[in-house]
Amino acid sequence: MVTKNREKQVEAATYFTSSAERKEQGKFLRNSVPRQDHRIWLAPADRKDPVDALEESNRGRITDLIPLRYGRMLKSPFTFFRGSAGLMAMDLANTPTSGLQVQLCGDCHLLNFGGYATPERNIIVDINDFDETLAGPWEWDLRRLATSFVLACRVNGFAPDVCRDAAETVARAYRKSMREFSEMTALDVWYSKMDLDTFIGGMQDKETRDDAIAAVKRAKIKSARENLFPKLTVEKNGHPVFRDNPPLIYHTDDQRELEYQSMAKKVIEDYKGTLNEARRVLLDRYTVMDVAMKIVGIGSVGTYCAVVLLMADDNDSLIMQVKEARRSVLEPYLVKSQHDNQGQRVVEGQRVMQSHSDIFLGWGRGPKGRDFFFRQLKDMKMSPTPEVWTPARALEVAKSFGWVLARAHARSGDSAGIGGYLGSKDVFDKAMADFAVAYADQCELDHKALVAAVKSGRVEAYIER
Repeated sequence: MVTKNREKQVEAATYFTSSAERKEQGKFLRNSVPRQDHRIWLAPADRKDPVDALEESNRGRITDLIPLRYGRMLKSPFTFFRGSAGLMAMDLANTPTSGLQVQLCGDCHLLNFGGYATPERNIIVDINDFDETLAGPWEWDLRRLATSFVLACRVNGFAPDVCRDAAETVARAYRKSMREFSEMTALDVWYSKMDLDTFIGGMQDKETRDDAIAAVKRAKIKSARENLFPKLTVEKNGHPVFRDNPPLIYHTDDQRELEYQSMAKKVIEDYKGTLNEARRVLLDRYTVMDVAMKIVGIGSVGTYCAVVLLMADDNDSLIMQVKEARRSVLEPYLVKSQHDNQGQRVVEGQRVMQSHSDIFLGWGRGPKGRDFFFRQLKDMKMSPTPEVWTPARALEVAKSFGWVLARAHARSGDSAGIGGYLGSKDVFDKAMADFAVAYADQCELDHKALVAAVKSGRVEAYIER
């Protein structure tokens, strides 16, 4: 009897569904959610006022910094889009999905992609922001990425067909790449990455390729120690501290007190416990010298973000970024994270989606119950510069980022099922482009609503000079 039960356990443990079967299951999902249905965006009649939604997202933020957040969002519909991930999450909850789940970036716009150095000091292209990461429908990330290309192209004054082509290129690259990943082994998918040779080699436009090569050269000769350290620090009482440059970087009154410094060091010690032993040994070579508040991005403005200066020797510095991790803006519409600490949610999601992650990535919790995650401030990082794109360059980048997103999703999701649903034809690509154009129109209306709210005095905005 024991032998028979053991045989049944082994049979159950080793049972699997082949990729071919899962691909067919994905195709079957088209019957209930046709691919053409993804093209539609119509704002519900009871859609929440966008400014009210933004005001709600300010709860728990540093009050004095909220006008700065609005000031950055006012610049264009694209910057508004970057700061309103929660508003789009509310809208995405009303869009059709196939039912297939992946680990989501959650704030998947084009400026959250870029190049950075791996521990082996090679530069790769990947997603680099996971503040809102959560498990959910793969369509949500793709919709947000495609829309970001439409908005960025519109800000550049590109023709409507170019803006739409950029979104369709993202969707096409995602679809084709996902189908390719479905033919690979699980380990090969996990090991896949977009290195510089692949990123640059795939560019057909010579000017785009030459600019990318130049950007890589600039990134390789810069590091946080060589470039950021002298810019961000000043000597005080015989040791380096961060230079105050409000509102971008500054010390609060609390941070100047010994009690605060002691508390910060305790949080950092707790954070070290989330690293593996080898990383802790390395980090223990450094001593905390200073902590300062640092304003980052648009969506994160007003959250508790800081930089930590550590030194191992006179010429051996390490600058860490500490970001507050709030609950994902996706959570009201999806399944709650399994992680109680929101910093851990960010870190674990990043490790699932990225091909290589920062060696100092970890999390902690402050004395007032705020969750944080830690990482190096910058390490040979390169960011897209859509403001200087030509139409040809926009399409090149769209193709690459579509591949990157598909790879990130394939690591946690069913690439065969998603690939089967997407199919070999361009039906889905065109539908996603239609949605991206329609939702970009919505973002422009929402941006106008914020502009009107500032003009009327309903909300206050601080415009940086």
